[in-house]
Amino acid sequence: MKIGFIGCGNMGGAIATAVSKSKGVELYLADYSTDKRDALAATLSATPCTNKEIAAECNFVFLGVKPGVIRSVLEEIKSEISSNENAVIVTMAAGVPLSTLEEMLPQTKIIRIMPNTPVAVGCGMITWCKGARVTDCDAKTFSSIMSNAGRLDLVSESQIDAATAVAGCGPAFVYMFAEALSDGGVKCGLTRDKAMDYAVQTLIGAAEMIRKTGKHPGQLKDEVCSPGGSTIEGVHTLEDGAFRSLAANAVIAAYEKTKKLAGK
Repeated sequence: MKIGFIGCGNMGGAIATAVSKSKGVELYLADYSTDKRDALAATLSATPCTNKEIAAECNFVFLGVKPGVIRSVLEEIKSEISSNENAVIVTMAAGVPLSTLEEMLPQTKIIRIMPNTPVAVGCGMITWCKGARVTDCDAKTFSSIMSNAGRLDLVSESQIDAATAVAGCGPAFVYMFAEALSDGGVKCGLTRDKAMDYAVQTLIGAAEMIRKTGKHPGQLKDEVCSPGGSTIEGVHTLEDGAFRSLAANAVIAAYEKTKKLAGK
């Protein structure tokens, strides 16, 4: 199985790293920065090559390029990808719908994914949708080669923008919360290292509690709050600052911005 990546930036490189851990894959990399490409190729034991070589030879072609240049990249490889009848294009360009890509490459199988940065550590959330020509076999193979990147969820394309606002943008919001918890700990006398360690482990543990218990987050919150205790005092402070409303509004703002980028 030959897997190619056109674009080896932060996201493309992270997914390439995850895919490289799959059995039976040969990895091929291309990037406008040959230094970046060659460095990642050396790390992953991959083959450095050109955009056209990847389009002509690979079974799956991941496009890790910016939305503004995806048209020019597709024009560059159009002849090669059209001749590579069984190739599957995998795009991660925000705001570029399947219809736009299928208009340019009407005979090509296309998958659209929206990953988030935790794919770099194998804990990503990847929502994806598939074009009309993608078969069940293609989808199964795609899921297999992406298994080391994190969790995958097949959705309708109409849900992609909303999913991106939660899963794609969400890590930034969580990082801000982790930093804020740490700042509070430092204010109370902890060292920065200790405060950050406690904050990170608390976020990990709380997330696992939600997933493994199946309880509503509100119920889990109530279980931590003793009557007249310290936790409910902190919760009251968060509510006084409209914490939940701000978090929800951040997701909504990200969603609306994504729709604007897509011209919707």
